[in-house]
Amino acid sequence: MTVRFISSSKLPTEFGEFVIHAFEDSKEHKEHIALVYGELAVNEKVLCRVHSECLTGDALFSLRCDCGSQLREAMHRIATRGSGIILYLRQEGRNIGLGNKIRAYHLQDDGADTVEANQALGFDADERSYDMCLPMLKELGVSEIELMTNNPLKVAALEKLGISVARIPIITGENSHNEAYLATKRSKLGHIPH
Repeated sequence: MTVRFISSSKLPTEFGEFVIHAFEDSKEHKEHIALVYGELAVNEKVLCRVHSECLTGDALFSLRCDCGSQLREAMHRIATRGSGIILYLRQEGRNIGLGNKIRAYHLQDDGADTVEANQALGFDADERSYDMCLPMLKELGVSEIELMTNNPLKVAALEKLGISVARIPIITGENSHNEAYLATKRSKLGHIPH
């Protein structure tokens, strides 16, 4: 996969001023972004969140998932530390797309869990790829990260690409609307609860 750098700009946020870097991948022709805060240390692990797009959680404040809460917490932690990166990947609904994600939500409303819903629609439990992360991080001069995640499969995928990863838990956003969803992520997708 080839990842092409597009452009950069300042991005003021409630957490402080980030620099937003736009990229496009050659495989799916999707645009991804890197949000960089502060000066990135050379030859040190950089605090990082690899976050797949979740329109419902990130922009519409859905309580069905913990995505939006994790994104906000990651931005807060990075700003508090003074530097870090968020790789925001355009992989809505574990890369099944927004329309199919809403179809999966409907199946969940009828009693399926998130894995069963994706599989009923003909998808794997998780269709995401992290191949674009390595060239994005290389463009930013980063080879070692402290990854804010509860997903050991994400850690393994990044390590397979040659990225040095230390995992940092990011537990936030649990509520009565997503208890079953989070339990399924732990029991069927291997997410670590701490």
